[in-house]
Amino acid sequence: MQATTDNPVGHDVQAEAAAVLDVLNGGGIAIIPLNVAYAIVGRTEAAIRRIFAVKQRSFDKPSGMFGGALASADLHILDEQGQSLRSALIDEADLPFSIVAEYRKNHPFLQSVAPFVLETSTKGATMDMLLNAGPLHNALATLSHEQATPVFGSSANQSLSGSKYCIADIEQAVLDSADIIIDHGTCRDANAQGLSSTIIDFRDYSVVRAGCRFDEIADFAETRFGITLRG
Repeated sequence: MQATTDNPVGHDVQAEAAAVLDVLNGGGIAIIPLNVAYAIVGRTEAAIRRIFAVKQRSFDKPSGMFGGALASADLHILDEQGQSLRSALIDEADLPFSIVAEYRKNHPFLQSVAPFVLETSTKGATMDMLLNAGPLHNALATLSHEQATPVFGSSANQSLSGSKYCIADIEQAVLDSADIIIDHGTCRDANAQGLSSTIIDFRDYSVVRAGCRFDEIADFAETRFGITLRG
């Protein structure tokens, strides 16, 4: 059976997550498979600077945190409805999505994050965090939370070139920048439009980016909670 990002046959995702985090803690860069697209991630200032440079990405476009429900619960400031929607999208709908929300700037989970990394991974009072984006993402998010070592990054492609759903399509310069590359085959949510994760601002449920699986996310939010996601 061919490996895919949601069914990585022959891969020990726990061991891979540990190997990735070891590289990131050492100042390196990783390219990892998500269900929504391949991503490039780092932890240190030097790594994040290298990611921005190789992607030719403007510093006006923040990175996101690659976290899980526990990290979001620690950091994001959400009302009861927002907390319930976050949990249900993960536990009931099993959909990938990114939350933008105000965050607790002084939380201990962020103590190991360099000021430059935090500055380029937040926008004003808000932080973007990707949740539930596949087996390796979830394993890495859990390990990162346990060790209090937040991980940040963005899609593994040069800016404005569209998301990449297999290693062979990622630009060589981006591949060459990585210290470890995990290949799980084709991303589950690959699409012709080049879409990645859907990003929702949980302060008012406005849609920052309507990515892959958006229709399912919007239908679930409306049906389950009566929340209309605003474009």
